Amino acid sequence: MERKRLFLIVNPISGTSDKSKIIPGVIDRLNAKGIDVCLRYTRAKGDATALAGEAIEGRYDAVGVCGGDGTVNEAARALCGTGMPMAILPAGSGNGLARHIGLAADALSAVDAIDFDNIADCDYGTVNGEKFFCTFGIGFDGAVASKFAEDGQRGLITYIKNAFMEFVRYKPKNYRICFDGKVTMETKAYMVACCNASQYGNNVFVAPDASIVDGVFDVIILRDAPHIQTLLAGLDMLTGMLPYNRQIEIVRARRVEIHIDEPIVMHIDGEPCDLGQDVSVENVPASLRLFVMPDDRKFMPFITPMEYMRRDITSSLSHMFE
Repeated sequence: MERKRLFLIVNPISGTSDKSKIIPGVIDRLNAKGIDVCLRYTRAKGDATALAGEAIEGRYDAVGVCGGDGTVNEAARALCGTGMPMAILPAGSGNGLARHIGLAADALSAVDAIDFDNIADCDYGTVNGEKFFCTFGIGFDGAVASKFAEDGQRGLITYIKNAFMEFVRYKPKNYRICFDGKVTMETKAYMVACCNASQYGNNVFVAPDASIVDGVFDVIILRDAPHIQTLLAGLDMLTGMLPYNRQIEIVRARRVEIHIDEPIVMHIDGEPCDLGQDVSVENVPASLRLFVMPDDRKFMPFITPMEYMRRDITSSLSHMFE
């Protein structure tokens, strides 16, 4: 069998793990699978995009990305539409896209997903021309993303802390939303999220039934309601019950036009941004090739989040003793 060539991009400072201990094991496992590795490290923001471009020019068989959501997104931006597959070796705090495609939040275990017979042609999104791969959000989740970015800590506990702090003071805004050029909705809402994938990361499920291979977004609208109901909606994101919450409206669409009455905080895959009061969001189908773990199981509230948590804990414990 002819050996494959993989260009491995590593962010040495993502997450909390020591990459000097992880990478030798990753390379050993890849070599055992008949894959030769060219190893490169990022040093600054934007490096992953440039390095992925080098991989394309070098005609490698695939790109591997070991890092967090930011590093994965940078590399993916260069690979969209090129036909070159990307392997995610998660080593960040949230790992939203990695978790969505069935990977444990562990780089060593994720090597098992690298099978050239198991590559999915996945969708991505654009908002005013900027690419995203999991979620674009306006309103409350944008405010939480902004506070989370300012915090010196990462992880689920930090996310919940910042979400609660914003919840206490955040006021819903007025939106006008057009879906696929046909249906217009005017509503007062805490947030509007266009979801390509199911979660923000850290197993916070904002759109449990979203798919990255169906060509549409799950648009999640958290309408205005008494504070206690909104608090329960936040808890539903942890259990996977959000679609059953009466405060939530879900619309599936490929193109979404959103107007906000006043300037407001937004985020692109967790990175705070300011795109003005009018945004245009579009799904780009089957344009990013990803190595995924095969899994035909349907998402089940409570059960699936608990399984994800168990998998993460088991994976972390197993590597503590390797």
